[in-house]
Amino acid sequence: MKKTTIQIAVLAVLLLAVCTVCRLAMRNTYTASFPIHAEGLSPEDLRFSAETPGIVQHGTPRIEDGWLRVPIRPEHRGETFIDLADSAGNALGLLHFRVSRFGTVYDGTTGGFTGDTVALAAFTAFCLAVAAIMFRAWRGAKGPAFYSYGTIHAAGFSLFALLTGLTMLAVTLRHALQPHEFSMFSAYRAIAGASWQFMMTTALPVVAFAVAMAVSNIALVRHEGFSPKNVLGVGVGLALVAGEVLAFFLYSRDISGSEWEVRLWDTLCNVYATAFACFECVLAGAIVCGLKAARHVPAPEADYILILGCKFRRDGTLTPLLRGRVDKAIEFWKRQREATGREAVLMPSGGQGPDEPIAEAEAMRRYLVQQGIPEGCIAVEDRSRNTYQNMEFSRALIEKRSPGAKVVYATTNYHVFRSGVWANLAGLPAEGVGSRTKWWYWPNAFMRECAGLMLNRIPQELLLLAAMIAFFGALSMALGG
Repeated sequence: MKKTTIQIAVLAVLLLAVCTVCRLAMRNTYTASFPIHAEGLSPEDLRFSAETPGIVQHGTPRIEDGWLRVPIRPEHRGETFIDLADSAGNALGLLHFRVSRFGTVYDGTTGGFTGDTVALAAFTAFCLAVAAIMFRAWRGAKGPAFYSYGTIHAAGFSLFALLTGLTMLAVTLRHALQPHEFSMFSAYRAIAGASWQFMMTTALPVVAFAVAMAVSNIALVRHEGFSPKNVLGVGVGLALVAGEVLAFFLYSRDISGSEWEVRLWDTLCNVYATAFACFECVLAGAIVCGLKAARHVPAPEADYILILGCKFRRDGTLTPLLRGRVDKAIEFWKRQREATGREAVLMPSGGQGPDEPIAEAEAMRRYLVQQGIPEGCIAVEDRSRNTYQNMEFSRALIEKRSPGAKVVYATTNYHVFRSGVWANLAGLPAEGVGSRTKWWYWPNAFMRECAGLMLNRIPQELLLLAAMIAFFGALSMALGG
């Protein structure tokens, strides 16, 4: 992900340079647009009177379809108001301009500035390029490097960048073709409301996801009975739908009051949409990565096949869930031996819980022997209490026995991606293979895995959320939503 971040930073610098070069090539000329309602008025009848002379200089005006188009060139840094009147002295309007230290003309009436169309085009290109870079990073993450928070963010936020880029493409074209009707203030509002646009675009998939989670949870409750953890998917689905409904309610309200009250309301709406869109992106990224990890089959070149344990029956026999993991490991072990002649070491991993007669690893070892696996192909790790310790303690044993060995781990399909993240954190480069489970069990269990992944990185995720809120919130507050 560090490489992706560097690429995005370099891209931002390049686009800023392009904007600067293009603006300089325009010789600082800005074309102002102003509605003219007087019939029969010709450009020769117009009179311009500056409150502060010497700040800007206007060129030859022209009137097109009821709009005044007048070139404005900077002279000195400062701010001025220009009264627009006809030859009879009748007031037609007030123009407001500001010149920066770099000679950029800013139009206080429309929000336009020198090179604004180029800037919009550059921002559009930036969003689309970021989407491409992040998608490529997600697709290019191979092997143990795939199991990381970086791939979650790359998958989820590439979608946000793509939809924002497409929105900005429409904004740029409208402003370029009709700058007098679609002002820069409209463009600013589109940028500030990018999260709202993202929410509305993804509303239907969100509702479909919520329905699917509800169906799976109903089936889960019917098979296993009611418990809070068995309705987690319903809770997440309802939260997503409620979030979309609340956003629609907030944005559909008409707020009256002072300019700053309206700005504050618009800012609060955009901050809410940004927070929700960020949550959607992270959830979508986790789901996409989890699905890809669950279907992945590593290359048949493992030296060790680590089997992650879970609870088993009191009589020492394996539950269907745990048996599925061991059977998947055996299947991979046999397929590799047939394909390459390479005989990997199977390493069941799991300690003894307070309600378990023996260690999970020992229960799995006995099952492996029953399935005809030679004792010499089995090594046991029987001290771990959780997935992270599975990886950490197994790494220590593997490094002691075979430094640099290639490792594959076997677990249930919904658990593959999260286990890979823990493996990386424990310093064990490994790829996962997943066993299947019942369709009604998988979605809810996977949702718990997503929650576990995010809870492990609350400070970092809050920092990312704060950065997005700071950008879109500041833009909304400064420019009136």
